[in-house]
Amino acid sequence: MDWKLLFSTFALIFFAELGDKTQLTTMTLAAQSDSAMTVFIGAATALALSALLGVIFGEAITKLIPASYIHTGAGVAFLGIGILLILGKF
Repeated sequence: MDWKLLFSTFALIFFAELGDKTQLTTMTLAAQSDSAMTVFIGAATALALSALLGVIFGEAITKLIPASYIHTGAGVAFLGIGILLILGKF
C-alpha cells in the first residue's frame, strides 16, 4: 500500500469537504432528525459511493485519454470558470 498516496488523498479530500454544501446539508439533517447515527450512515455511504464512482471513472478515462490531456483540460476549465466568475458571468 502506498501510504503517502493514502494520507495525501485523505488530507486533500478531508479539507476540501470541510464547510461545503454536503457537510452543511448533513448538519441540517442531523439537527432535524432524532437519529444522528442514521444520518451519519447515510452520508458516509453516499460519500463512499461517490468516491468509488470517481475512482472507477477516473481509472477508465485514463485508459482512453492520456493523463497529460486530462490535466491540461482541467486546468483550462478551471481558468475559464475563474475568469467567468471574476467577470460575473457564471
